[in-house]
Amino acid sequence: MTLRSTTAMELSIFLNDKRSATTKVNAPPQARQMGSLKVSISSPGFIYEPYAPRDTISFWRRWFTKSGWRRTKNDIILELKNAYAIVKLRKTGYSKHKFYVEAIKLYKEINTLLANGDKTALRKAVTEKMYSELKNEIKQRQSAWNMSKLYWEMIEPAVLIRTLRARLIGVDKSDLNKVFIQLTLEIKTKQKFEAYDSKGARVAGDKNKEILVREIWVFEKSLFHPGAYWRLCGRIKA
Repeated sequence: MTLRSTTAMELSIFLNDKRSATTKVNAPPQARQMGSLKVSISSPGFIYEPYAPRDTISFWRRWFTKSGWRRTKNDIILELKNAYAIVKLRKTGYSKHKFYVEAIKLYKEINTLLANGDKTALRKAVTEKMYSELKNEIKQRQSAWNMSKLYWEMIEPAVLIRTLRARLIGVDKSDLNKVFIQLTLEIKTKQKFEAYDSKGARVAGDKNKEILVREIWVFEKSLFHPGAYWRLCGRIKA
């Protein structure tokens, strides 16, 4: 599968096929049963342009130095990429409020499955590459740390949820509708956590204390597979 990034600034170039950013990825298909509909989706297998916070620069430097002009140009391009991806997503019936509700639900589901070590159910909620990483995380926790049981709870509602980045990944240069979208979210929640060893003794955390947790998760969805659903495709260090 040849993956092609599409952005607002690069759209005309993309159509004329004069320049492209391509990456070859061989991702195994994943099937999920949804009622009577079976959907098979292959994730691109990577986070396109991972989010990273940008340093604040002064007004004088931004508008009166060459480096500031370059920074301003790059900032504008980044925002145009976000806007173009959201416009494309809205054509499929996207609602930010509904998506945030779904994202928090998925956030709780995945964390609960991780705490329970339920690798079978976890496979359906994440992409293939993410599943491999989380499976190893569970294995490491159970072997190296000798943690046999975890208690995890999220206190609702979430303290904060916002979109940091939106990106499109095209998979067919002759059909601009064949794209995946990735939304990077900042999620702040209050949580309770406690871990136990094989004998049931507490080895970490305290389920009676709330802690504020900030995480950056990347959710992915195909915009050209009927019945496609959001999945976690990556986590970025906050």
